[in-house]
Parts: sequence; C-alpha cells; structure tokens
Amino acid sequence: MKISDKVRSDIAEILAGKTAHDEHRLTMLREVESALKNKAIDKREVLTNTEEVQILTTLMKQREESVESSTKEGRSQLVEKNRLEIGIIGNYLSQASSEQDFRRLVQGAIAHLQEDARGVRPGPKDMGTALQVAQQWIRAAGLSVDGKMVSEMVKAELEK
Repeated sequence: MKISDKVRSDIAEILAGKTAHDEHRLTMLREVESALKNKAIDKREVLTNTEEVQILTTLMKQREESVESSTKEGRSQLVEKNRLEIGIIGNYLSQASSEQDFRRLVQGAIAHLQEDARGVRPGPKDMGTALQVAQQWIRAAGLSVDGKMVSEMVKAELEK
C-alpha cells in the first residue's frame, strides 16, 4: 500500500470513529496528505513510493530542525509538539532499515563504481561520486536517506 493511500485510510478511520479521535494526529495526517497532493499536482503525475518517502523525510527534517531551535529557545511545548509530529510521520516511513542494510547498499554501490572503473577500487578522492551513487541505490530500494549517516558509511568504505 502506498503511503498516500495509507494516510487517506487512516484519516477516514479517525473521522469514522474507528480509531481514537486525536485532533493533533488528524491535523498532522491532513498536512501530510496535503504535501503529497501538492507534489503530485506540481509533477502532474502520480507520485512514486520513493518520491512519497522523500516528501515525508523532508517533513520530518523540518520538525527535527524545529526541535533543535525550540530547544535552544527554551520552548518546551513546541519541542513536544514537534516530537509528536515526528513520531506520526515516522509511522508512515518504511521502518528505518538497520545499519547493515544501508552498509550493504553502500558496499554494492562502491562495487558498481569499481566495475565501471574496470576493476580500480574507488578511493577517498571519489567520495562525491560514490556518495551520489549510494544515495541513488538507497532511494531505489525505497528507503529514507539520512545523508550524514550515508556519508560517514561511504567515507569509511572508501578508506578501507
């Protein structure tokens, strides 16, 4: 089931009274649905699973940045609200794969680059290219990408 379909289904369940009516959750799901619809309208096509994951990842990163700034400002209510929203969005992202899954994809991407370079193993100087290919592989697998974590993995693999 696509993320957008699951979100619509959950909104309908809340409104039909089949699940607990949590106003904040309903508002957040409507915001997610709106972001997905707006992107589909801009694109003028149905979104792929990868594009839906990217949109939710963006929404989550916005909340994480808000948590950081609100924490610095001492706004505990806003911090709590954003953490709750992160949890709601996180439920719709594919469960973050274990670090091993990411590492396996990164290693596969680097091996692919090695094949393209006729057996010459990429080194630290190839960081940008390797990172770009690794992120493409991860997105193609339908996983959300934590750029910092992937960057660290690619760097570690290239230094081996």
